[in-house]
Order: sequence, then C-alpha cells, then structure tokens
Amino acid sequence: MKQTGYSFHHPVAFWLGCALITAGVLSHGPMFMMGQHTHWQMVGMPMTLEMWVGMAIIPVGLMLSAYGLLPQRVLPGPGGVAQPALQFHVADGVALNNEHWKLVIVLVVTLAIDVMKPATLGFVMPGMSAEYEMEKSRASLLALCALTGTTVGSVVWGRIADRFGRRAAILLSALMFIGTAICGAMPSFEWNLAMCFLMGASAGGLLPITFTLMAETVPAMHRGWLLVALGGIGTSGGYLLAAGAAAVLEPMFSWRVLWLLGLPTGAVIIFLNRFIPESPRFLSSLGMHAQARAVLTRFAGRRDGIELDDAAHPGPPVIDESHPVAGMRQLVSGRHARITWGLLVAGTAWGLVNFGFLLWLPVNLSELGVDPAAASALLAKSAIYALPGIALVVWLYYRWSSFKSLVLFLALTAATLLVFGALEAFDVRSQLVTSLTTAALLVSVSGVIAMLIPYAAEIYPLRMRGTGSGVVAASSKFGGILGAGLGVFGFFDHFAASAVLIAVPMAVAAVMLWRSGVETRGFGLEEIQATIGHSRA
Repeated sequence: MKQTGYSFHHPVAFWLGCALITAGVLSHGPMFMMGQHTHWQMVGMPMTLEMWVGMAIIPVGLMLSAYGLLPQRVLPGPGGVAQPALQFHVADGVALNNEHWKLVIVLVVTLAIDVMKPATLGFVMPGMSAEYEMEKSRASLLALCALTGTTVGSVVWGRIADRFGRRAAILLSALMFIGTAICGAMPSFEWNLAMCFLMGASAGGLLPITFTLMAETVPAMHRGWLLVALGGIGTSGGYLLAAGAAAVLEPMFSWRVLWLLGLPTGAVIIFLNRFIPESPRFLSSLGMHAQARAVLTRFAGRRDGIELDDAAHPGPPVIDESHPVAGMRQLVSGRHARITWGLLVAGTAWGLVNFGFLLWLPVNLSELGVDPAAASALLAKSAIYALPGIALVVWLYYRWSSFKSLVLFLALTAATLLVFGALEAFDVRSQLVTSLTTAALLVSVSGVIAMLIPYAAEIYPLRMRGTGSGVVAASSKFGGILGAGLGVFGFFDHFAASAVLIAVPMAVAAVMLWRSGVETRGFGLEEIQATIGHSRA
C-alpha cells in the first residue's frame, strides 16, 4: 500500500498484530469474570492456560504491529539526484483550518487517555492494598515501578519517534496500553508490578511524542499556545477521566476494572489513527517527498498557486536534518548542550516538587495551623483557584515570550517554596496566607510542566526532537523517583528545610534557562535551529 502519511507500509501485519494483542487481553476475561463470585477478589487464584497463552501472543502482536508501522526509506531519485527539500515555512503563515483542529482534538483525546492511565494509581492503591493485605510501604512499590517505567519510556519512545516516526510511536504506545490491560486480571502483586512498569513505559513515551507531532504540523504563529493548551487540557481531562471511572466503575467491579480500561481506551487511539498523520518533516527526512508534500498540502493548502517547494520562496536557511541520531550525547554535548542541561535541571526540580513536596503537603499543612481534616479541602480549593493560571500560562507563552515565561514560572515556584519555608521558620499561622501560598505553588508548578515539554518540542532539530522531548520528560519523572525516595527517608518531615532545599534547583534552572534559552514564539522550527546555531557560534 502506498504510504501517504496516514496509512501503513504493511497494513496486514499491523492489523494482525492488533488482533493478536486484543485476543491476548480478552483471554484473561474468563479469569476476571470468575472473580464475581468472590467480590472480585482474585488473589491466590491459579493462572489458567488461556492466560499464559494470551500473555505469550501479546508481545508477538506488538512485534507484528511494529513491523507494519516501519517506514520505508526512499532512495534518491533517478540518477541519484535527491529531490529539493520542501519549504516548510510556507505552511507556517497559514490560518488554522479544519485539518489542524481535527489533529488538535485527536491529540487532546490521546493525551487525556495517556494521563488517565497513571492517574488511576491513586484510585487503585487502596483496593489493591486491601486485597493483597499490604502495608503502605510495600504498596508504594507500585508507584515507584510506574514512575520508573515512565522515565524509561520517555527516553525509549523518544528514540523510536526519531527512528521510525511520530505516528508509529503514538500507535505502538497505544497498543502497549491495550496489552498492559491484563494487569486487571493478575492474581499476584508481583505480576502487577511488572505490568505497572510496562504501563508506565507506554504512558511516559506518549506525552512528549504528541507534542513533537503537533510542533511539526501546526503553523508557527499558533504553535506555542496550542502546545501549552494541549498539555493543560489533556492533563486535566486525564485526571477527570480517571476520577470518573473510579467513581462509577470501581464500586461495581473493584480496582481491577481501572486497569482493564486499557483495552477500550487504547482501542480509541487506534480507531482515531486515520486522523493522525505522520509528520511531513519526518517523511521528507526519509526521502519521501511526495508523501510529505501530500500531508503538508492537506494542512497548508496551496496559497495563490504557490508550490510548497517553490524555489522562489527560499525562506529561512536550510538546516541539514536528514542525518540519523548518533546518540543522546548530542543533546548534552552539542550546540544544544546548555539549553538541554537547563531543561533537565528544571524537569528534575519539578519532579521533586510535584512527587515530593506536594505529595507530603497535606501532612505538613498541619504544622502551619491547618486542621488535618481541612487539609484536603484546602488543597481542593487551591486547585480551583489555580485553574485560571493555565489561561495565564497560555497567554504569556503566546503573547510575551516562550522561554521567558518558563523562566518566570520557575522563579515563581522557587519563591513560593521559600515563602513556605519562611512561614514555618517564623511560626506564621494564618489559614488565609497558607491558602494563598498553596494556590500560588499549584499555579506556578502547573505552569512549569505546561511549558517545559512543549518548549523542548520546539528547540530541537527534527532528528533529535523526539529524543530531546523524551529525555526532558524523563527528567521530570526522575525527579519524582528522587522525591519518592527522599520521602521514604523522612526528608519531607522537615518542612521548612525541604522547601528551601528544593527551591535551590528551581532557582538554578531559572538562571540557566535565562542565560541559554532562545525565543521560539512566532518562529518556524528551521528558523529556531538557525538561531541556536548562530548564538552558539
């Protein structure tokens, strides 16, 4: 089948793989249904032959589907002469059209499903702990495995996206979603740990790749705010889906049904594949100029009869992005090194705040005069107060500056942490001040993650964009692992000290990005690379 950017090079292999994965998950259905006679308690049940067979055919299906998604690198044209590169800047000046909005909607749905999967951890933990009769310390291994999986997955899927395509990475991640749904029928806690790691690996990779695909498809003047809005809406939607599913389904089918939802939610992404194109820039880098032109025309059209590769409109300097990625060392030692290190420090600091400081905040609020029973209500109210902050982030990123907005929110997060430290150090006991400080922290830390990965998707060249976005995303999960580990050792029991110490890497990241960041607002992706090359010359 001719590959157009919306089809598959080996469609039979892809759909056969999908069928095998689905069959493998459904083979666990009888085991799950047996649980209705034990109030869905399956601990200690022996695994059936059908389950073992199903577990065996799922990786076979993944390999078949991966083969079906592999792009075919096209050799130069007749006589060994390569076709002229497409002038992507022509598409940067068009208005948003129906194709753009369809892609935005599909990617919002995709990101919400991606966020939903790890968000169910909080709703799964109580029921799982009760069924397996575990203490909290052992149950926390589940969250640790999930965070480790997302860290590894962000890097691995970023590499896959740069090697085999953005669309291929998204669809393979969705298929892993489907495959890890069998976690809901696992009778032992150890199998749940293994599946939770794989679930995290698939979820961790999808997030940066959706930003990468959108960055390479939407017009430059709308790219920044759409990327930030995608992150904000998709993340909020994912948490709402997780909470809704837990409220409606968990009382009827126990915590296990939240894992089994991987089958229908992953299937939604596969069904929507017809609306997910391959990046035209990636297709062009493979020598598939006709296919790239077809996708580009669909999104940009032909304005005033101008050909998309019209030599009379050369646009910005052409950056050679056709070479393969030599390794991740390019990120930290090449011309992007300074900005990469700034983003990595920012991601790690954000993980420390989100999965460390905020995780223990309800407990520590009691030290600031907040009744423990009112701590959850305070956080809920603060989260509502923080919602308008996302609109502020989008506006600043679009109207003011991309990297300066990121620096501003990093600095605000550091300042808010210092305020928390001061409240404890000077024994300030005011619920109003504590509420305002908590809301400010939620606004600032949400703003950091809303801009961090979108900015990474803009500043790396084509053949490093997926890898760069994935590594930056992985740094935020790595910070979460550090935060979880520090919590085990009682670091966050010292409220003021922990707030001040975590503020330090936030402030360092702000300084690093202030010095090394480049403006991306309104610039084409190729223009950004030329700016980085000039500033590092």
